[in-house]
Amino acid sequence: MSHGFEMSPAAARVPKSAWVAALLQAMSALNRWIMRASMLALVLTACVLTYSVFTRYFFQTSNDWQDELSVFMLVGATFLSTAYVQSQRGHIGIEALAGWLPDGVNRVRLALVDVLSALFCVFFTWKSWALFHEAWSEGQTTSSSFAPPLWIPYSLMAAGMTLLTLQLVLQALVHITGGDIEGEGA
Repeated sequence: MSHGFEMSPAAARVPKSAWVAALLQAMSALNRWIMRASMLALVLTACVLTYSVFTRYFFQTSNDWQDELSVFMLVGATFLSTAYVQSQRGHIGIEALAGWLPDGVNRVRLALVDVLSALFCVFFTWKSWALFHEAWSEGQTTSSSFAPPLWIPYSLMAAGMTLLTLQLVLQALVHITGGDIEGEGA
């Protein structure tokens, strides 16, 4: 059984194509920046929730904004960090045959998984942007008294899915353009 780390990042496929390598490098820099922002969002979420518990317990006052703010930051941190996790092959996968397959067959399996995952994520991305557009154009808000606009979490979800799709497409392009395993090339 594997947990998605059958290929360590050090042994990741490197593209033969210069433009794919440049796109991967740019995506890697963006992923690192987003990961730092996501970590900050998680810390801020913990602070907001701690503040809420503190004020409710000691001052018997409730805040109508902390729930939405926390959920919005968690949605953003979760969806925006998915491309980074995918770049590290950190998503959980159960692969009963991965250890038994020859390297060549395993590479084909990984390429097929990347392509199929990218196709699924293209659909999910399209639906996410449709939700964003609907919330934006109709002025949808949450049902709380604070009532922040719903386009905020939908835009974070759509942007995160766009980045994940791009990461998967780039990984598939490495397979398609004939990338080498780092350290094994000529």
